[in-house]
Amino acid sequence: MQVTVIAASTLCGRIGPGLIGSPQDRALLEQARARTDASLMGAETLRRWDPEMRGPGGVLPAGRIRAIISGSGSLPVRGKKLFSSGPPPLVFTSAVAAESLARSLGDLARVVALPRGPGGLSLAAALDHLAGLGVENLLVEGGGRLNYSCFQEGLVDELLITLAPKLSGDEGAPLFCAGRGGLGDPFLGLELVSCEVGGSGELFVRYRVRKKE
Repeated sequence: MQVTVIAASTLCGRIGPGLIGSPQDRALLEQARARTDASLMGAETLRRWDPEMRGPGGVLPAGRIRAIISGSGSLPVRGKKLFSSGPPPLVFTSAVAAESLARSLGDLARVVALPRGPGGLSLAAALDHLAGLGVENLLVEGGGRLNYSCFQEGLVDELLITLAPKLSGDEGAPLFCAGRGGLGDPFLGLELVSCEVGGSGELFVRYRVRKKE
């Protein structure tokens, strides 16, 4: 499976849907969704904002999977468009939380239990499940802990990142990639594939991930 992490970040590494990127960045995100079979997003992103994972023109591509992962199984549902528009999303959670979460969500979502992995739930198991549903290209839309775990498990093939000409400085704002410990020794290496300058001063950068030996 081809796994792509996508994000828009300030120059100090802070992220936030709709708060950082320009309309051009938004269009690139929607195009990336149109090219892939599924999106995977962390529960914290759902808690902070109201994502729907729509494609170009605000359309939900037919048959495309929208997935959320939550170790605790504690998800906001009321008022969240993810559960009220389009096909029911797929929710990955722990074996402990799966049964009660499935009861509480009912027809609003499909719940799948995952085993433990290196930093929480096994993302490799989540990808195996998605592959069984026919997913060949996965778009990971964060947040920071999910991005970190995907890199930590060595699952990511490429990174699409928009660097916005902005600084946050807010130590409480969510980070693009956040976890315990370094991802390499001390870094995980990336290879530059392309870099384009946007009209608003953004940099649209594509990196290939150097896989761990």
